[in-house]
Amino acid sequence: MSTVLVTGFGPFGGHTDNPAARAVELLAREWAPPAGSRLVTAVLPVSFARATAQLRALVEEHAPAVVLGVGLAAGRRRLGLERVALNLVDARIPDVDGAQPVDVPVLPGEPTARLTTLPVKSALLALQDAGLPAELSLSAGTYVCNAVMFAGLTYASDDAVAGFLHVPDVDVLPVAETARAVSVVLTTVLASTTDVVVPGGREH
Repeated sequence: MSTVLVTGFGPFGGHTDNPAARAVELLAREWAPPAGSRLVTAVLPVSFARATAQLRALVEEHAPAVVLGVGLAAGRRRLGLERVALNLVDARIPDVDGAQPVDVPVLPGEPTARLTTLPVKSALLALQDAGLPAELSLSAGTYVCNAVMFAGLTYASDDAVAGFLHVPDVDVLPVAETARAVSVVLTTVLASTTDVVVPGGREH
């Protein structure tokens, strides 16, 4: 049985709530994975050190075939399918542990960047067909979302698929619609196995 791992984030900065966490929790209650698959979810702290460590532990425990991170991008008006994770931390604000690294790698010794292995163009079309506002986004930034995306692409097995979905705040997209968006992306990934590439390969 293949495992689908989806992570969200807890509150951070001036946000007392995080729609990414709520959407992932709703997904866990309501989404039925296809036959032969199981869903594992987790809410990570917005901490550079702890989020990447917890993600690594989850990947080692569950050996997922799909790793999808979900995070809040306040101010965005659309869902963002991220294409590139940078091996760079440049924190505009401290994380929840008070750490504010500047110009350091997410994981020392790893490549400068990693491309998503999600079939992002297929997922974009599926989101748009579902009536959800979505776009491709070049980079996941340099905060904890990017760190988790980079870690997921690094720690996942060579035949796994990994990537990241940034979501807008609830005034733009209600939590139920965000959870629906995540399910659309997952369904597209699981149905598009012939389009999936492994790390180091071509991006679709």
